[in-house]
Amino acid sequence: MRSTITARGQTVIPAAIRRHFHLTQADRLEWIVENNTLRIVPVRENPIDEFRGQGSGGAVTRLLADRKKDRERT
Repeated sequence: MRSTITARGQTVIPAAIRRHFHLTQADRLEWIVENNTLRIVPVRENPIDEFRGQGSGGAVTRLLADRKKDRERT
């Protein structure tokens, strides 16, 4: 799929891509340049809500345990 960049630097995200990634007008895009390649990553209005339910569970407990270990080392 292709889109055109306007004189003001704007472009349109093709409808098929918006549907596939469930993009809405509240979402933002992060532009990442890596090794002369451009990646565009959707950033949800509330990324924490989007992440919720994606992990294996217990992430907060593991994070707190790791932080406690870090504090004990110093």
